[in-house]
Amino acid sequence: MNGTPQEALLPYRDSTAPVATRVRDLLARMTLREKAGQLNQRMYGWDAYRRTPDGAFELTEALHAETERFAGLGALYGLFRADAWSGVDHATGADAAHGAALADLVQRHVVSAGRLGIPALFVEEVPHGHMALDGTVLPVNLTVGATWDPELYERAAAHAAAELRARGGHVALVSALDIARDPRWGRTEECFAEDPYLAARLTEALVRGMQGETQGAAGDMRDGLFADDKAPVVLKHFAGQGATVGGRNSAESELGLRELHEIHLPAARAGVRAGAAAVMAAYNEVDGMPCSGNRALLHGLLRERWGFQGIVMADGLAVDRLARITGDKVSAGALALTAGVDLSLWDEGFTHLQEAVERGLVGEDALDAAVARVLSLKFRLGLFDRPYSADRPYSADRPNSADRPVPAPAADRGRALSTALARGAVTLLHDDGEVLPVRPTVSRIAVLGPHAATTAHQLGDYTAPPRPGTGTSVLDGLRRLAPPDVAIRHARGCALTGDDLSGIPEAVAAASAADLAVLVLGGSSARTPDTDFAANGAARTAVSEMTSGEGVDLAGLRLGPAQYALLDAVTATGTPTVVVLVQGRPHAVPEAADRAAALLTAWYPGPWGGDAIAEVLLGHAEPGGRLPVSVPRSVGQLPVHYNHKDTEYRSYVDESAEPLYSFGHGLTYTAFAYGPPRLAEDTAEDTVEVDITNTGQRRGRTVAQLYIRRLRTAVWPRTLELRGFRSVELAPGERRTVTFPLGDGRLTQVGADLEAAVLPGTLEIRVAESSRAALTAVPLVLRTDGQSFTAPAETPL
Repeated sequence: MNGTPQEALLPYRDSTAPVATRVRDLLARMTLREKAGQLNQRMYGWDAYRRTPDGAFELTEALHAETERFAGLGALYGLFRADAWSGVDHATGADAAHGAALADLVQRHVVSAGRLGIPALFVEEVPHGHMALDGTVLPVNLTVGATWDPELYERAAAHAAAELRARGGHVALVSALDIARDPRWGRTEECFAEDPYLAARLTEALVRGMQGETQGAAGDMRDGLFADDKAPVVLKHFAGQGATVGGRNSAESELGLRELHEIHLPAARAGVRAGAAAVMAAYNEVDGMPCSGNRALLHGLLRERWGFQGIVMADGLAVDRLARITGDKVSAGALALTAGVDLSLWDEGFTHLQEAVERGLVGEDALDAAVARVLSLKFRLGLFDRPYSADRPYSADRPNSADRPVPAPAADRGRALSTALARGAVTLLHDDGEVLPVRPTVSRIAVLGPHAATTAHQLGDYTAPPRPGTGTSVLDGLRRLAPPDVAIRHARGCALTGDDLSGIPEAVAAASAADLAVLVLGGSSARTPDTDFAANGAARTAVSEMTSGEGVDLAGLRLGPAQYALLDAVTATGTPTVVVLVQGRPHAVPEAADRAAALLTAWYPGPWGGDAIAEVLLGHAEPGGRLPVSVPRSVGQLPVHYNHKDTEYRSYVDESAEPLYSFGHGLTYTAFAYGPPRLAEDTAEDTVEVDITNTGQRRGRTVAQLYIRRLRTAVWPRTLELRGFRSVELAPGERRTVTFPLGDGRLTQVGADLEAAVLPGTLEIRVAESSRAALTAVPLVLRTDGQSFTAPAETPL
């Protein structure tokens, strides 16, 4: 950063000094007002600028007033956010070609507004790709969970980080920590899985991909500097938000401490161990105290027990909610700061931190500690030395070289990664073996349903408006990839919501004249400008065809009534029918399993999901997805997650208690045989191995899943716990031995002290294709004394 010669001599401006030295020096020079300003993220970023008629950008009085208020700006949320809530579109916002210029315009003002020249953090939503105009849209988290492929996701996350930084953004807000325990919750699509182990592995991949290997100058790793194509991650939401009662957004979470530690904290701990720069405190309460004011959670657990040294950000307006406990917003801000929150989001409470310190509501040492963490991240990003995009050189093999400015990653690479995730997530739930992959004898295909010819409903919540023509629908994909002599006819049939049946006769006529019907049903998180938004961006009411997303919780899990009528009418024609579900939560559609020849779910597959679905239908790709959540028969069964406590209980009188499809389930176009697990010989660590054989006629992929079932233990166990998985691709007749190490915490459980450890007892190792198959798989029984394992001669129970 440029300055006078005298300023350049100041320790905090010395780029060769350690980060801690620079932070201490700068902090000592700051006033209470300036310190409080560094912890505020009050503005909506889209209010900081306007686009002039000639296409240029100018700063608003609102930004000038905000920087004047605190002699600078700590952080700015959503400078590039574009969606129905912000009102930003291609006519009013910054696209990929102009984003960096806008970022530099804002940053130059912020740096000049304060006497110390402190740059701002630009904090952006990156839920499934950067939520900005021209940003690559990836499939939603639930889709990522269905891939069971952390390596692929790591590459996609790295691409998203590079796009964010190329545009001038700094920090990525990413959902990762919520565990899907009630599919009625509208934010289920933001969860990786119902299982903590799978979610933890994907959270690690996210952190590795977006943050990379932090590096110091001249190889000095102490300061953990971020490469110019990497972004610090804010993992949200901490903790237990996925356990919201009744599936209602921001409702209470009635969690015992053991449930919290066993189910809802492992992903967060994995992310912290992977080096996550920040976490976001959730809205919900834990044992009576909202997370943003919960010192036992944010300080006692996160900082003291886990050793987390990064930033804790509050969720939007969560600090002000604490006034219900403290009596006013000034003391609410003091409570949040004392609890461990470093950075607010849109709250008024943190704007009064100077007053809170002066009144003795919170000590200046707590304020200083929070400010130091925020400044440290800015130094690690290099913002004091190179605050503007044009100052940040980049090279793929030398991230800090001066070869060229930071480029926008290639759009075709983003599309390829998005499509690969979508392809890997397509899950075959039911197959009678007669129609898929589409046979060469099929010459006429009817592509039907409200999802068949649209991409708008494939994208999920938190998505910027795409340019016209972006993406491929299922109809597009089949028309492009099917043999040229196959005639394809389309009819919508009905809308996603409502009971209008007027389009069904056309769909029936198309199905009757076809050899195969592909019926694409599901839900949508697409928002429109007439959506009624809450102050934090959640939808107050669903509009148009919106059936999922933040604020759109369901009491039931049924699709729109017309979709069931369409399903009945099409299958009644006698034409073999494949049902494809495009959805952000597992809907209850047992009729499809009963009446269709095959049933697949693609979740929200992103813009190019139509290509991925068509590839699987036509046999160009195998159905590689596995369920990251259990699929219920009806809402009355809930909860149906597989890893419930191992308690003997009866089924319902009027319905089975078992899910329609279990966690980990996913069929293929071939078949696999699993041998019994055994302890490997001549290995340095305890390892289980199992032989897997492709017994079918096609090459295919299976996901070998290792579960443990505890037989004798001091703590009441769960029925099964996933503790390992391996993707295996085999040719017909091929056999391979797959190994699973048992170390690295795989066999630990939460003890009486709420710490994870291998406790003495007896357990079973089961390896199978799904959690349901694991229940009947031949087990390997092991006994442990807490240190080593022995194999008992027979099962003790």
